[in-house]
Amino acid sequence: MVTTDHDRDATITPMEFDEISVEDYMRTDVETVATDAWVTDVVDRLKEGSQYNGVPVVDEDDHLLGFVGAIDLLEVYGDVHVNEVMTRELIVVRPGMSVKNAARVIFRTGHQFLPVVDEDDRLLGMFSNGDAVRSQIERTTPSKVQSTRELLERTHDIDIEVSERDVAISELMPTQRSVYADELEGRKYELENGLAEPLIVVSYGYETLLVDGHHRALAAERAGIDRMHAYVLTVPREEVAELGLRKMARLDGLRSLDDVEIDDYVQHPLIERTDPDARETEAE
Repeated sequence: MVTTDHDRDATITPMEFDEISVEDYMRTDVETVATDAWVTDVVDRLKEGSQYNGVPVVDEDDHLLGFVGAIDLLEVYGDVHVNEVMTRELIVVRPGMSVKNAARVIFRTGHQFLPVVDEDDRLLGMFSNGDAVRSQIERTTPSKVQSTRELLERTHDIDIEVSERDVAISELMPTQRSVYADELEGRKYELENGLAEPLIVVSYGYETLLVDGHHRALAAERAGIDRMHAYVLTVPREEVAELGLRKMARLDGLRSLDDVEIDDYVQHPLIERTDPDARETEAE
């Protein structure tokens, strides 16, 4: 199992991942408005780019009273208060609900996001379809970490500790020579929407080798992101004189992400094209 310092040496089992709850993935930094706010103020907020294309309406104790979205503001003119146009009947979820069940509610109701409230209907956060996707993506990471860990332990006959922390993008040493341009765009979207998997890196003395996540790391670098969350496998330098990953990186001339080549999408092995020249030759 993968042991993390984040969980105080607790192991993450498949069953625990099946039981992850909404509170583990909901967003708590949610903008709200009061019932006596002016609609014009909400319109200004939406123009600035609201994450949920609207804002929850709460009282002074954060009790959820309604939601005012772009659709509620259509053809609304003049000095109008939020309580006159907000939607009052809302579908909500509880923080202890499983992510799996919350995703089912989202799918069946056609909503893109749902308010998360406690037993007193106080707003705790928002849970979106993106958060549901993110939870499923991150479930795949521990199995990747475990397989990488087992490979290194078998190869070098050592025990490897695994921890979770943020790592500096500028300090990563790549172990992959090239990435694909189109996949970089996909990773950029994931980063912008909080859907990116954590990186997997190996800490080897003063060096941090990037094992999994080259597209994500390069996309982060391009976006000006300084640090990313990662699973860190620590290999003691005093126990392993020559780390295979480090040797490969050195032979390939890889010292930083600047050394990674970016291939055009047409060179991707999954892109198959017909050969018109071959057809002409057959016809002759």
